[in-house]
Amino acid sequence: MSGHSKWATIKHKKAATDAKRGKVFTKIIRELTIAARTGGGDPVTNPRLRTAILAAKGENMPNDNIERAVLRGTGQLEGETLDEVTFEGYGPGGVGVLVQVVTSNRNRIVSEVRHLFSKNGGNMAETGAVGWMFHRKGDIVVPKEAADEEKMMSIVLDAGAEDLRDDGSSWEVTTPPEMFEKVRDALAGAGIKPSSSEIAWVPQNYVRLSGQQAQQMVRMIEAMEDHDDVQHVYANFDIDEKEIQAAVAG
Repeated sequence: MSGHSKWATIKHKKAATDAKRGKVFTKIIRELTIAARTGGGDPVTNPRLRTAILAAKGENMPNDNIERAVLRGTGQLEGETLDEVTFEGYGPGGVGVLVQVVTSNRNRIVSEVRHLFSKNGGNMAETGAVGWMFHRKGDIVVPKEAADEEKMMSIVLDAGAEDLRDDGSSWEVTTPPEMFEKVRDALAGAGIKPSSSEIAWVPQNYVRLSGQQAQQMVRMIEAMEDHDDVQHVYANFDIDEKEIQAAVAG
C-alpha cells in the first residue's frame, strides 16, 4: 500500500476546488524551463520536456506560456537563473522524505526547507541519508472508477508496466522509466485519464503512520508542496486514506 498514491489522489480532488492555478502554473513553467535547459528544447528528443508539456496542457496552460518557458530554458529568452536541488530528511516516525526544489536563491531555500522539516516533527539530513530508500520509476495513479482490475491489468502489463497495485480508491501503476510514456499512452488510448503521472522517486518500503504522527506528516507534505520553490515531495509513508482526508480537511 502506498501513501504516495493516496496523497496524489486526494491532492488531485482537493486541487479541483483550490484557487491555486497560478501556483500550479509557476511550478510547471519552472519544470519546463529546467527540462529544456538540461535536455534541450525539442520534446521529440527530450522525454522530460515531453512530460512537462503534457502536464502544462493538462492544466490548460496557453501555448505561448509553454513556448516562453522552453525558450528561457534554452537561453533564447532572458530569465532568472534557476538551480535544481534535492534535499533529504526525515518526517515523523522516521519517514524518509525527498524534497525537489527549483530556486533562484539557494541559500534562502536551505534554511526554509530546514524550518519546514523541524516545524512539523522532522529534521533535514545529509545527502545520501534517505535517497537509497527510493528508486526512480514511472508512477501513474488512476481513480478506481476509471477501470476495473482486469481491464487495467490487460492494458498496463501489455504496455510494459512492472506492477499494478490496489490502493484503496485508486490503482497505482509502476513502470521502468523507459516504459513510462508507452504505458501512459496505452491508458490514454483506452480513454483512461490518470489523476497523476510522473517519473517519480518511488519508495522501496513504507512506514505505517497513524494518529498524531500521521497528522504531522500530512501537514509537513502540505506545507512543503505549498512553498513556491518546491516542485515535488516524495515520502515513504503509508497512512490510512481516511486519516489523510481528515488531516487535509482539518
